Amino acid sequence: MQFQYINLECKYLFECCCRKTLIYNVCVCVCVCVQPAVLQSLHMVALQGKHVEAAAVMKEPLNWLEQSLSKNNTPFLTQPPDVFQEAVSVADVVLWAALYPLLSDSGFDAGELRSVRGWFQRVGGLEACQTAARRVLQGKGVEALKTFLQKHPATQTPRRDSPTNATEVHSNPNGEHVMTVEEIEEAAQIWSEGLKASPAVTERKHPVLPQEGKRNVLLTSALPYVNNVPHLGNIIGCVLSADVFARYGRLRGWNLLYICGTDEYGTATENKAREEGLMPQEICDKYHAVHADIYQWFQIDFDFFGRTTTERQTEIAQDIFWRLHERGFLLEDTVEQLRCESCQRFLADRFVEGECPHCRYPEARGDQCDKCGRLINAVELRNPQCKVCKETPVIRSSKHLFLNLPKLEDELEQWLDKSTGSGDWTANARHITHSWLRDGLKPRCITRDLRWGTPVPHEEYKEKVFYVWFDAPIGYLSITANYTDQWEKWWKNPQQVELYNFMAKDNVPFHSVVFPCSLLGAQDNYTLVNHLIATEYLNYEDTKFSKSRGVGVFGDMAKDTGIPSDVWLLIYLRSHQSCCWSLLRAGMFVSKFFDGCVPEMLLNEDDKRLIAEVHWELKQYIQLLDKVRIRDALKCILNISRHGNQYIQVNEPWKKIKGGDGDRQRAGTVTGVSVNVACLLSVVLEPYMPSVSRTIRQQLQAPPTCVSAMLQNTGTFICTLPAGHCIGTVLAPLT
Repeated sequence: MQFQYINLECKYLFECCCRKTLIYNVCVCVCVCVQPAVLQSLHMVALQGKHVEAAAVMKEPLNWLEQSLSKNNTPFLTQPPDVFQEAVSVADVVLWAALYPLLSDSGFDAGELRSVRGWFQRVGGLEACQTAARRVLQGKGVEALKTFLQKHPATQTPRRDSPTNATEVHSNPNGEHVMTVEEIEEAAQIWSEGLKASPAVTERKHPVLPQEGKRNVLLTSALPYVNNVPHLGNIIGCVLSADVFARYGRLRGWNLLYICGTDEYGTATENKAREEGLMPQEICDKYHAVHADIYQWFQIDFDFFGRTTTERQTEIAQDIFWRLHERGFLLEDTVEQLRCESCQRFLADRFVEGECPHCRYPEARGDQCDKCGRLINAVELRNPQCKVCKETPVIRSSKHLFLNLPKLEDELEQWLDKSTGSGDWTANARHITHSWLRDGLKPRCITRDLRWGTPVPHEEYKEKVFYVWFDAPIGYLSITANYTDQWEKWWKNPQQVELYNFMAKDNVPFHSVVFPCSLLGAQDNYTLVNHLIATEYLNYEDTKFSKSRGVGVFGDMAKDTGIPSDVWLLIYLRSHQSCCWSLLRAGMFVSKFFDGCVPEMLLNEDDKRLIAEVHWELKQYIQLLDKVRIRDALKCILNISRHGNQYIQVNEPWKKIKGGDGDRQRAGTVTGVSVNVACLLSVVLEPYMPSVSRTIRQQLQAPPTCVSAMLQNTGTFICTLPAGHCIGTVLAPLT
């Protein structure tokens, strides 16, 4: 459903040439504050008929909106009071799209809220918004969302996942960890000791190479095809997830190398070149630059972003081929292929489309069906058509080379038992891999009758190239080799290196079966994957994102909206429990009431309990991210924020500061503790939202060593902003 909302927003953005000036904080608030409440309310309305209860859940975010609109007395949320021309902004549309399913429901009573009602009608009067609403809800209101809501239950109360270790913990019926007296006192004592000597995260020096005595992590995300602009399915599902983990690992002090690049050989490139009237290499050069630019805008922090059309790719791929050939792991066989007599060529992979023999999808490719995900042989397609001339191809024979997977099956299974037993493999990666083994491995063709690819060095096959899924994973090695001549220290060093692969789930068999068999058969001490993280497909209006078919939100579209890159990650993750940014108000209190210096903090039991709760969430955050549970770890961040926000609301320092000496002292303690929680939030947010995180720390003038100090070992919440620490100018989280 989150991408149905994006469609509403983007429909307006692309149909209306809207202003690019965006109130950044409003969009962040919608992502992490409003959407979780909306999702919970929709469950209540659509599935349970609980309109009154749903209205209660929405009371706080709607009251915030009412106050924002009435205070400025403007028709739109982000219009300055002194601007008389009505001007709707992206922020209005984003928030309107989030609220539309509820506020348009006749049974949902939001209360008086005159300003909200007027604003909602004004934004909803835009033709683009009306069109988008009809397209998503199809006139059925919240009923249209029932199927999605049934598949995606909402968490009704903020709670955290179970810890990742086997240690027994005390919890209440809601799943909250119950702090013991000992835990509270220990956490408070550690916090009070403050920031000790701790090394700051060191600057990376290239080339990054494995180091003795360090945790050496080699991290890859699946190489995107170079045939188009990258879409959010690839960016968020593979690249951004890997980037979050890479940033986290560096903050933890790991010696980490993160590489990626464009996959440039194969039929996808030839097709695109034919469409644009260019040579394949020209297409590769063009779209490699596009990919690099978009990833840079998304702040993806690769150590090296390379490509597969290089001499090193040819050298390494051909070396692995000869080693497999010499050791008897290749077979020759004649296979039937589709050939277009009109084009005078065999139709490999994406040069042919037809009806899937398994699910009847009418646009299945010659290698895989986009709908059911099954691998297929082109000759199995029903009603095949040549994609170039639309003629019906005929079946002809051609001799090819195969990787003898059955001969490597026993060795593969032994390695898989070890890797999946000790490593962090996602459940879908394990399932897909085991299903391949359960069905029994079959020889896999590694050559193709194409012109654009790594040439097969065998004399009898010199007119052929390597099949892209034999060749493309070798790109990880060749890209590293183009980064450093000492690439073998990473790729032929399984004793010292841990390898993490990030990918979409349809790429799993090639990374868990085919590529490992190639490396095992080469018998050259290659580093094999230890941890395989596979993401589910990202959907666009109930359809899988597809670059080849132009379906989805693409990287250049996201960039052109003017929405900061940090927000796009939150849009993807916004179905989680609510979190707001009122903790940053503590920094404003420091400036306003304490002359910009953190006040003295005299802790009572409530303060110590908060510190212990935050300390515990930090430990869970580290346990989860160590296990690559990226979305679950985000819940810990939101829990830390929730604890801190509740602490401020209960203690009301803005009221106590106006009281006597005791109340003023209490206000100082609450403000000081809260601003330290805000500093911790900036630390744990850094892997997810690097720009926001650094901005917060700059405003707080936090010491550089606070990051490594709180993320070292199992996690330690400490007072990094002690009494007397001077902060900078803290901007209001919402305007």
